[in-house]
Order: sequence, then C-alpha cells, then structure tokens
Amino acid sequence: MRTGRVERVTKETKVLVEVDLDGTGRGDISTGVGFFDHMLNQIARHGGIDLTVRTEGDLEIDAHHTMEDTALALGEAFAQALGDKAGIRRYGDAVVPMDEVLVQAAVDLSGRPYMVHDEPENIADYINPGSGPVYPTSMTRHIFESFAQTARITLHVSVLRASRPGQKPDAHHVIEGQFKALARALRTAVEIDPRSAGVVPSTKGVL
Repeated sequence: MRTGRVERVTKETKVLVEVDLDGTGRGDISTGVGFFDHMLNQIARHGGIDLTVRTEGDLEIDAHHTMEDTALALGEAFAQALGDKAGIRRYGDAVVPMDEVLVQAAVDLSGRPYMVHDEPENIADYINPGSGPVYPTSMTRHIFESFAQTARITLHVSVLRASRPGQKPDAHHVIEGQFKALARALRTAVEIDPRSAGVVPSTKGVL
C-alpha cells in the first residue's frame, strides 16, 4: 500500500497527516481554517487520494503557522507514500476551468523541490468565511512552496485567465481552481504506468 503518515509537533502547531495514494478521494480534514479545509478536500477528491488531516494551531495569532505546517507535513507524507517511485508515471499536468477562471498545473515527481507560481496580483487580500479565521490569499503561494519542498517535487501552477472583462477576479474561484488543477496533475503523476515494467522513470535509475 502506498501510504504515508506524518506527525509534526512544534510550539506553534500539532499536525497529523495520513495519505493513501490509491484511495477513493475521501477527505477527513480539520485545521480550524474553513477555507483551507475546503481546499485540502479538493486535493483529496480530485486527486483520488484518501487524506486525513488533524491540525491544532495558534489561530489566536493568525492562520499562517497552521497552514504552513500542515502543508509541510502533507508534503512529507506524500513523499513517504511514493516510496522509491518505481512504476509511476512521474509527470502530470492538468488544465482546469472554474467558471471564468482557467488554471494550469504541471508536476514532476523529480526528487528536486522547485515551485513556480503565477496568479493575479489584484485579487482580494482575504477570503472571509463569515466566522472563524480568514484565509489570507497570499498564503496560496506559500502553501504550494511548503508542499513542494517536503514532497520533493517540481511544481508549476499558473492562472491563465482570472476574470470576465471589466470585473475584478473572484478570489475564491482563482484559488480553488489552483487546488483542483494541482489535484488532477498529482492524480496522473502518481498513477502506476502499466508500460513501465515497474522501473523508476528516470535514466538515473533513481528519483
């Protein structure tokens, strides 16, 4: 089974992440940040990954530590579940529409952490769910950076289109489109390639 389990405990957060790459898309997420929970559920559902996340963080300060440490633990659990990466497709990409928004994501499970991120600069600073901690939209880039770092993957995410003419981008759609595109790209990259004969997909013989 391609599973990973990581517990990360600091003075700021306590995180548990469990990942099953061959799951059915089940998400059991609780971080205390409602919109972030919603985004992690996109990774589970659209990535075909069973994902459990339990995070307790210093939300009385803000949501930064909670989301950063969750993303770091998620990447570590993801890498653990991949193992030696024998037989996987390795590369994955997706172009995902969400109403007026269009997002492209591409991943390489390369063993080399690298992240490129492009999104509109004029989206709202926060997504406020009406109750509970707000989601700072500047955190999207940092979440992807943290995940790519500990998952040891190359990740490119670009918002190709963000709004209707004459309208300001909808931050919810812009960010959710990115998480869905990432999920679909990961889904392809982690799949077992029936033509691979179980070898590591690299001329080096190791990833």
